[in-house]
Amino acid sequence: MDPVSKKDLSAIRRRLGLYNMVPNLFWSVLNLVPISIYCYNQMDRMVLYIFGAIGLLHLFFPKSMIDTLQIGDSVVIYRKLGVHLVNQVTQNGGIINKLIKKRFPAYKSVAFRPSSIHKLIGQTYALEKFHLALFVFYSLAMVYALVHQQFGWAFIILVTNLIYNVYPNLLQQYIRLKLVVYRKKIQSVS
Repeated sequence: MDPVSKKDLSAIRRRLGLYNMVPNLFWSVLNLVPISIYCYNQMDRMVLYIFGAIGLLHLFFPKSMIDTLQIGDSVVIYRKLGVHLVNQVTQNGGIINKLIKKRFPAYKSVAFRPSSIHKLIGQTYALEKFHLALFVFYSLAMVYALVHQQFGWAFIILVTNLIYNVYPNLLQQYIRLKLVVYRKKIQSVS
């Protein structure tokens, strides 16, 4: 298969940006609007700021601490939880990659270079920290709703937390495990 030309690479990047905007916008609106409405209408402002600060602290966790949160050493547990299915409908996921490959058959979502894999692994840590920070914030907001006997809100926050934070974090761990295997494969070929 022919390598991707510079012109095609530029077109791929533009198209990827456009395609990735759709799931990103969909999942963000679906899961950020309810928590925003709840916090704005129901939560004491000082509590909101404290919960936000506590959540933000997780952005500064080192990779070694993030690694302790990993639930498995292989992709098996993640597949049992359906994480591979979630990967189909996310940014840079299966559907997006199939759409790009249809137009650009030489496109590879992961380049066969250690530097490319290293960069992608770094991105998984950044995304996991982001969703961990939001997970903590959502969890605190859910407890706040329960304490104030706002059970409907607590349930909505729980569901959106699972969809928007728990599964994305599991997805980052799943992707990282797959990338580590891929990196070992590259190193054995080199």
